Amino acid sequence: MTEHRVIGKPRRRVDAVAKVTGRAPYADDLYLPRMLWCKLLRSPHPHARIRAIDTARARTAPGVKLVLTGADFPRTYGILPVSMDEHPLCPDVVRHVGDPLAAVVAESEEEAEAALALIEVDYEVLRTIASPEEALEVDEPQIHAYAQHGNQHKRVALQFGDVDEALAGAEHVFEDVFFYQGNNHLAMEEHASVADLGSDGKLVLYSSTQTPHYVHRAICRALDLPGHRVRVHAQPNGGGFGGKSDPFNHEIVVCKAALLLGRPVKIGLTREEVFLLHRGRHPVLMRFRTGVDAEGNIVGMDLETLLDGGAYGSYGVASTFYTGALQTVTYAIPRYRFRGCRTFTNKPACGPKRGHGTVQPRFGQEIQLDKIAHALGKDPADLRLQQLCKPDSLTANYLTVGTIGLRECIEKVVAGSGWRERYGRLPEGQGLGLACSSYLCGAGLPIYWNKMPHSGVQLQLDRMGAVTAVCGATEIGQGSDDVLAGIVAEVLGIAPDDIHLVTGKTDLTPVDLGSYSSRVTLMMGNAAIEAAERARELLARAVGEHLGVPPARLAFAERRVFDVEDPARGVDFQEACVLAESAFGTLGTVGSYTPPRSPARFKGGGVGPSPTYSYSAAVVEVEVDPDTGWLHVPRIWIAHDIGRALNPTLARGQVEGSVYMGLGEALMEEQTFRRLPPKRSNALVHKFPSALEYKSPTTLDMPEVITYLVEDPDPRGPFGAKEVGQGPLLPIMPAVANAVFDAVGVRIDETPITPEKIRAALEAKRKGKEARTGPRSFPRIDWPEPFLVPPPWEGGDGRAVNASEAGRPMSKAVKP
Repeated sequence: MTEHRVIGKPRRRVDAVAKVTGRAPYADDLYLPRMLWCKLLRSPHPHARIRAIDTARARTAPGVKLVLTGADFPRTYGILPVSMDEHPLCPDVVRHVGDPLAAVVAESEEEAEAALALIEVDYEVLRTIASPEEALEVDEPQIHAYAQHGNQHKRVALQFGDVDEALAGAEHVFEDVFFYQGNNHLAMEEHASVADLGSDGKLVLYSSTQTPHYVHRAICRALDLPGHRVRVHAQPNGGGFGGKSDPFNHEIVVCKAALLLGRPVKIGLTREEVFLLHRGRHPVLMRFRTGVDAEGNIVGMDLETLLDGGAYGSYGVASTFYTGALQTVTYAIPRYRFRGCRTFTNKPACGPKRGHGTVQPRFGQEIQLDKIAHALGKDPADLRLQQLCKPDSLTANYLTVGTIGLRECIEKVVAGSGWRERYGRLPEGQGLGLACSSYLCGAGLPIYWNKMPHSGVQLQLDRMGAVTAVCGATEIGQGSDDVLAGIVAEVLGIAPDDIHLVTGKTDLTPVDLGSYSSRVTLMMGNAAIEAAERARELLARAVGEHLGVPPARLAFAERRVFDVEDPARGVDFQEACVLAESAFGTLGTVGSYTPPRSPARFKGGGVGPSPTYSYSAAVVEVEVDPDTGWLHVPRIWIAHDIGRALNPTLARGQVEGSVYMGLGEALMEEQTFRRLPPKRSNALVHKFPSALEYKSPTTLDMPEVITYLVEDPDPRGPFGAKEVGQGPLLPIMPAVANAVFDAVGVRIDETPITPEKIRAALEAKRKGKEARTGPRSFPRIDWPEPFLVPPPWEGGDGRAVNASEAGRPMSKAVKP
């Protein structure tokens, strides 16, 4: 690669390099430096102590400019304040196969890769914790010393009303155990980052991230840098789905290298490295105990979850709470108890994936409802319709439900699929399954609790009529840039392509917390409306003065500002900007959004609140070969309560993308591990670390999808809009399982739903055994004393009545 002479201000680059590196400038500093490449040395062991690491040979290898180890990164980082448990490079212990412990920076990627092989590491292999059940039993060695107990990262227990009394008085009590397998995001674009020094000497990171604000914080913490010396520019992502929501070690490593070398440093992860980085769906074992009355209405629910968290905290504390937080916002549950335990294991860390933490319990709850309907001789659709949450209500765990269009969603898919005529009446091997779901429209609290806005938007209007919208939100393919431009254009009466967007840059844009939790449309959208309405007010005042009409009589449309009583009297948008700038000076406005405060006042009540919730219902049609178990999905009907579709084309794309991803999780995707033979170290390794072997649906596997957008505008959303990026995924997996039961009469209570599992259940059915494949038991866990929070209808005020005693262990763990 040829070096190019800097055009313009070479002296500034020289000064910046000298300031950062502490050396006198070289003549070469007058040239634009060539990009360097970084590669990471990753552990071959799932759990080991680093006794020694020798990098001498690598440092003298051809092309090598820098070698870094854990000794160069003494400070930890993490996404949550309660789990700052990661180092950019491991200094003393590796905790899963693929954990990075050294980095090489060289002139080319090939030279960096070759130098990795020259690094010699002396490991002391430690015991591997391979499963949550093992983590419950084995306290030593601890994967992390800060865990609540042994290798149990986090245990939570919450109770709303006397659940035991409710179950004892129920007409029927159903107990079921389910397992949801973990899986990867499988975004088309792997992770990549470039770090460089700007002409002012400040560090700049260009990265494929969903959360530039939080990456900025992590870099400052890990490298001990002041925030104003660091800039993070989020690049448009080739897919994220939660997989780019954490700050990652490779981002921090290239930043350190750029600071030390004064040259741009790039890293691009391979697909295998993405699997080793992971942060995907948690594998979760669940036990539901649900009591119902004679009509099938829920009177009480007791839910226990056990999560395999992998080797690091990531979002895990929040993930644990999410496996129980949203059960109450779909159906009326008057009394509810939730207990969850996340364990550390020696696998890549799990984190947030589309539908973060709520997908797994939704799978269990919707299948159990189908079982209840079957046992009571009721139609599964009617069982759901008779006990939906009411709009503008408060749930047992103090979540505020806004508008709820779930009834219409169910009615749409029931009518479209011919459910009333076809369910239970199709030929053997063909079936229909129904499931519903709910999801957040953005988390009600930020990761770092504070009173500042969750999203901000700035507008600049100039005398040429140009409008620039500036926001920290990140475009990851979900259409957030389109939403921002569309909302501002709607308020100002101009076209979306009249607006220039600046997004995802921490140095130029006001803070937006990131593209996660389906928060961007509602939170950024409301901030954009506020900024645009303030700008419109300035324009209306100036134009009203010019035309001699009250500002309230002016309309903004078709790039004009005009009198609604005499539309011919008006000015074009550019002239309106000139009039306003003449009257008020340089034109700029700001808007921001902070969610309403949650009524929950108990510990753990910060996970689950949202300004409002979206709802979905799906009917899946399946064809099952009773001889082979082969499963085919010819069509899916799905309805989504979107509030109002700001862009129906993009909204349908999001719904159908959720269907595609849900189908993959239902039928084939799984992040599984295997042991190497003893002669090859007996290490616990990823079974399918490539896109070739990790199965995911292709376009040929996609069924016909009939989509219904149910519009019931919610006053909490911008122009009534709710989320659409994650919620439609949730009903797909349980609907597939329920359809298999309708087709061949067997229950598959775990994912993925494979032909082998269907055949096993059919064989059990033929032998007169339980016609089911799935987990048989749930281990006994030393649950802490639950926080006891009376529900609103029992006189509760959102506070725990036993806050001083809650959280204490109740008994020692017992083996299953």
